[in-house]
Amino acid sequence: MTQIQRRDVRAGAKIIRLHFHDCFVNGCDGSILLDNATGIVSEKDANPNVGAGGFDIVDEIKTALENVCPGVVSCADILALASEIGVVLAGGPSWEVPLGRRDSLTANKSGANSDIPSPFETLDVMIPQFTRKGMDLTDLVALSGAHTFGRARCRTFNQRLFNFSGSGRPDPTLDPNYLQTLQRLCPQGGNGDTFANLDKSTPDEFDNGYFTNLKNHQGLLQTDQELFSTSGSDTIAIVANYANSQHKFFDDFVCSMIKLGNISPLTGTKGEIRKDCKRVN
Repeated sequence: MTQIQRRDVRAGAKIIRLHFHDCFVNGCDGSILLDNATGIVSEKDANPNVGAGGFDIVDEIKTALENVCPGVVSCADILALASEIGVVLAGGPSWEVPLGRRDSLTANKSGANSDIPSPFETLDVMIPQFTRKGMDLTDLVALSGAHTFGRARCRTFNQRLFNFSGSGRPDPTLDPNYLQTLQRLCPQGGNGDTFANLDKSTPDEFDNGYFTNLKNHQGLLQTDQELFSTSGSDTIAIVANYANSQHKFFDDFVCSMIKLGNISPLTGTKGEIRKDCKRVN
């Protein structure tokens, strides 16, 4: 990960997204990494995973591991471990990653489409998506803080810039100056694959700047700003707490990441240790 991060500053953000999207579908079982094959409809083709990066990083790590200790480290554990390392390399907290996950023999594209929050959701939609996985509001806000590094494509937020919810106007929760910056970057009819920083202040550092941005109405995705701008929501106080205390954010983030990594893992004789993360043995 250290070598990869030197050539790809987005490596940590890519991997932690894969880990999150993996765990939210059938648990942390590496199912997101499987390609289409006989009897397998790949989760990579599900709407929330279109354009996701990091698969090449997993393959690189897996190849190196198989050369040293074949058949020992699962692809699901690689995602969990590389997520922690990526956060640390970007200046974030460290934690001991529970290990022993095994890899699935199947994928669940329909589950990926239904269970992973899209960038366009309201808080009312997101909360049950988390509670169904045993996650609470603190987990929702803390894990959203992973958007303190990484990028997002224009198509994941340009619905906020010109015609929000069919109103003919921009999202009213967007800071006007930030709105103008985003409109220049992502003009109407422009390239939907252009990247924007998820955290406008410190885009490649793992810190609490994301939460300060939300307080300033400068969250990039609708799902980001909803955490602070949904009137009466208990998430507002959590955002404010993290904006005031990076230490508190780091502490809660670590707890939530461990909780995320413990969602329905395959253990014992269930599943397998894949030799190639893209296909079953």
